[in-house]
Amino acid sequence: MTLGNVTVTDRAVSKIASILAKEPAGAMLRVSVEGGGCSGFQYKFDVERERAEDDLVLGRDNATILIDPVSVGFLSGSEIDFVDDLIGAAFKINNPNAKSSCGCGTSFSL
Repeated sequence: MTLGNVTVTDRAVSKIASILAKEPAGAMLRVSVEGGGCSGFQYKFDVERERAEDDLVLGRDNATILIDPVSVGFLSGSEIDFVDDLIGAAFKINNPNAKSSCGCGTSFSL
């Protein structure tokens, strides 16, 4: 699934759908970028029930993802994936704009 030059893998879509299935009807996952974290910017994931008028909306297979216009600029060309390996399960954003990132992968610098 791709919108606004952001791609979401099938694994991520499946995991998002399973998370949202446990929430009240109409729940959506918001992916955003905020200042902070050990590298300057950090990714944030929240479950929301309302969307803003200017949100980009990606939807497929009972998974709806919201991204605000400012965050889309930081995420341009990125891939949102879900990884389940020996060290844990988590969403991972492969961001070509990031010059560096922290060890846990939740923050980055430009």
